[in-house]
Amino acid sequence: MIDDQARSLRRMNQSRLIKVIAVTGGKGGVGKTNITLNTAISMAKMGKRVMVLDADLGLANVDVMLGLRVEKNLSHVLSGECTLDEVLVMGPHGILIAPATSGTQSMTELSPTEHAGLIRAFSELRTNIDVLIVDTAAGISDMVLSFSRASQDIMMVVCDEPTSLTDAYALIKLLNREHGVFRFKIVANMVRNMREGQELFAKLSKVTNRFLDVALELVATVPYDENIRKSVRKQKAIVDAYPGSPASVAIRGLADKAIHWPIPNQPGGHLEFFLEQLVSEKMVGGQR
Repeated sequence: MIDDQARSLRRMNQSRLIKVIAVTGGKGGVGKTNITLNTAISMAKMGKRVMVLDADLGLANVDVMLGLRVEKNLSHVLSGECTLDEVLVMGPHGILIAPATSGTQSMTELSPTEHAGLIRAFSELRTNIDVLIVDTAAGISDMVLSFSRASQDIMMVVCDEPTSLTDAYALIKLLNREHGVFRFKIVANMVRNMREGQELFAKLSKVTNRFLDVALELVATVPYDENIRKSVRKQKAIVDAYPGSPASVAIRGLADKAIHWPIPNQPGGHLEFFLEQLVSEKMVGGQR
């Protein structure tokens, strides 16, 4: 079955180079979804065709944060009621959102066959995009590991809380030792200033350098900004609601940097690779 899935994915257009970024954090409450959406919108303003996959399959909130009306979601794709293209919702500045479902336990416990169906839906995606940003769930579930492992770049969002650092380290350790991931891009979020962000990064680096064979890179320091709370209440992205605010400036800088991260000119740079990695992770994992 794995071979059949892989063969179908290889038939995808080989020229379809798409940047795939997973945004994760180990624990909830670190501002992961805010970073995802504002980065996506900032990229769209720079002329990129961006799609956000809400990969928190049981507690979706991407559409809620933007006040979007959603009639169908990934559960309807899995049931065969519609295609992935048909559930996509257009958000600010043309970003596309693949919404998950909220409060559905079954979506967090998909069988290998259901995972294959989700992957097949991506292989049949007709919408042209330049960037796919995956907003993972919190924690270290199989789905978080799979989406992170399959992406070209992993953005780990951390804040200055002991549990944020310990959970981020646990996720980095798992991805490194069990899945051979060596490079992680770190976003220090909700910090008082750049120095605090650098100190936060240094704390995490000190532990990973001692126990793991990984390379961490601090790609953004996003300051605590009361305007984020205000924008959430308005169900708007802070880069739109308060474009001149400190957090908006920092996130635009992150987006500009991320746009220029190289896409490997090989299978690893194709959407095909993202899909095949998910096939490998979930189908093999389902047989253990």
